[in-house]
This record gives sequence, structure tokens and C-alpha cells, in this order.
Amino acid sequence: MTEPKLPIRTRLASGLTKGAAALSRATGRGEGSVIGARVGMLVDPDMLANLAAGRRIALISGTNGKTTTTRLTTAAVGVLGEVATNSLGANMPTGHTSALVKAGPTPYAVLEVDEHYLPQVLEATHPELVALLNLSRDQLDRAQEVAGIAAKWRTLLTGKNVHVVANADDPMVVWAASVVPSVTWVAAGQRWLDDSWVCPECGSTIERSGEQWGCVTGDLVRPIPQWSVRDDGVVDPTGTYHEVHLQLPGRINKANAATALAVADRFGAPVLEALPRLAQVTSVAGRYATVVKDGRTIRLLLSKNPAGWLEAFDMAEDVPTLLAINARDPDGHDTSWLYDVDFSPVRGRRVLITGDRAYDLAVRLEVNDVRFEHVTSFGKALAAVPPGRLEVIANYTAFQDIRAELDRVN
Repeated sequence: MTEPKLPIRTRLASGLTKGAAALSRATGRGEGSVIGARVGMLVDPDMLANLAAGRRIALISGTNGKTTTTRLTTAAVGVLGEVATNSLGANMPTGHTSALVKAGPTPYAVLEVDEHYLPQVLEATHPELVALLNLSRDQLDRAQEVAGIAAKWRTLLTGKNVHVVANADDPMVVWAASVVPSVTWVAAGQRWLDDSWVCPECGSTIERSGEQWGCVTGDLVRPIPQWSVRDDGVVDPTGTYHEVHLQLPGRINKANAATALAVADRFGAPVLEALPRLAQVTSVAGRYATVVKDGRTIRLLLSKNPAGWLEAFDMAEDVPTLLAINARDPDGHDTSWLYDVDFSPVRGRRVLITGDRAYDLAVRLEVNDVRFEHVTSFGKALAAVPPGRLEVIANYTAFQDIRAELDRVN
């Protein structure tokens, strides 16, 4: 890629971004991607748009799976050339700006985008492609209703010259994406159904039969997918089956891989070359990581909302399990969403709980008739279980706390 001629203001802002980020790291205040970009964008408000110009860009958005799908897509597109990406999940414009500054001139960019910021980032970056994964409920004190986000996406995409890769199994995503003339449909599945029983087009009931779904009036029906997950692999638009070998657990990650391959294929990456790249992804910002400590094999699973907990229970083995809940700003302060989660899959196994809001979780588990033990820290949970495997399922800041505590004990 020939380095684009950036405006002087953007070059100056990029230098300040790097400097502020380096200072943040040097003083132990964090990676510095957000503060660095904030400094740069004060100097050049159009910094993101200027840095995006000249690149082939894919945006990845949805309620769950954004970070993992972005990582897998980056690996798949990487067979074509260097790819800029916000690999640590900083998914707002500051994170995108910082990622493009850090990467320098690259022909490709794959950017995870918070679902609420998709309109702003799409307007700034003019992507070639947008991948829409799913929409489900999140903490309402910091998120909109699912139907509101779907409507925002639909309005955003109307009249846009952009290709969309979309989940054919999520009615809200299908409704939002159906206004675009060019769509690649992926049968990525939808285990969480509680946000898509009502047609967003007409308000009638959505009925399901096996893989098929549709509004009873026929206003919205499941489109025919070009890509689908089958057994241990994916089927491409030609009908060819490709076995997918991942180091990431669960069917949901097979679906994320199918979306990644669909995006890479649209960019021109040969599927047979992209497939081995997916197998090289071992963990994503610490998610799915396995750590051995004092004879315990600890696996970390991040779950931020009801749909995410459903998938985590699908991945977790029937072994001692630590559940951790906080309710800080990044998590949302409202823990009422716990009552949307069915905790019965962990009934009968040894369950430990911790976190700032462990007592909220305790009440919820009692309602679900799940026996548990309360511990005040990850270290105490580790000491309480015998040598062997320990599954850890935590929401965002609880997950970060546990990672930090693991680093200390290591």
C-alpha cells in the first residue's frame, strides 16, 4: 500500500496520539489507546476519517462476539496483507483512531464497533463491508432496547453503498440488513430467542420450526444463507464443506468463524488459505485463556449479558465453576438482567461466587435452586477447590479483576 498523503494536522495529531499513549503506559495507567486518541482528536476532529481513507475496511458489530469475530476476521483477511485492527476491544471511535495510528498505513482494516457507535463510525470510515452478528438485551441503564438499535441500524444502512454480512438467524439483524441491496447471509445461529418473538416490521408473532423462522403475516422471513455452520465446519456459497479447527471452544465460535470467512471471502481471500489462520487464534484479550496454577487448570470465560451467559454455560465443563459479577460503569449498574439468565445448567456442580455484586447473584441462584459458596476473591476461590479444572465465568470488570489477580499470583 502506498502511504496516503495525510493532512499536516492529522500527522501532528498522530504523533501526539502515540506520545500520549506511550506516557500512559510508562506511568502504569494502562495501554493508552483511548487517552492517546482523545488527545489527537482534539487537534484533528477528522482524524479517524483521514486515517481510514485509502484502506479496505470491514466493521464488525453486534451485542455479543464482536471481539472474537474481529480477531478471527483479522486472521483470515491477513492472508491478503497487513491488517489494522483494534484487537483489545477498544470499540469506540477513540479506539479505532488509536488502532489506525498504531498500525500505520495498511491496505486493510478490520474494526470492532460498539453497536451504538456504528452510525458514527460508518460515516467516518466509509467501510467496504459491515458484519452484523446479533442483537440481544444488555444492561438497560446503559443500552437501548434491542428494537431501538435495530431501527437505528436499518435507518443507517438505507441508501448506503456498503456490502453487509449478516446473521440470517436473528430476525432483528435480518430486518436491519434487508434494506441493503448486497447482503451475504450467514446461518450463524441464535440460541437466545427472548428478544425476537415479535416482528419488528409489523408487530406480529415470529414463529420457528427447526432452523426456519418467519413472521406469521409473511412480512419478514429467514433469508436463504450463503454460509452455514454444519457439524465441525462451515459450508461456503458453492456448497463446499470445510472442516474448521479452532482452539476456541463452543459452537458460537464456529459461527464466528463462518462470519470471518464470509468477510474474508468478500475481500478476495481464498478460503483454503484463510482456514489455517483461524486455528492460530488461541485466546482473545484473555477470553478462553487457560492458565495452570498450583495444580489447577483455570479457564476464563467472559459473559456480559444473558445471551453471553447462555453461550458460556454451553462451553463450560461440568467441573467446579466460579461465577463473578460486578456492576461498575463498563458493566452497567443495573443487575436485574441476572433474572433473564437461566442458571440451571450449573445446578449440581460445585459453584462458587464472588465479585462486587455477589449477593445479587446469590439471590438469583437461590431462585434457580443452585447451591453455592461465597468467596471474597479469586485467590480464595482457587484455594477452596482441589487440584484439577476450574471454570471461571465473569462479566467485564470482574473478568479484568480476575486476570489482574492471576497476574499477581503468577
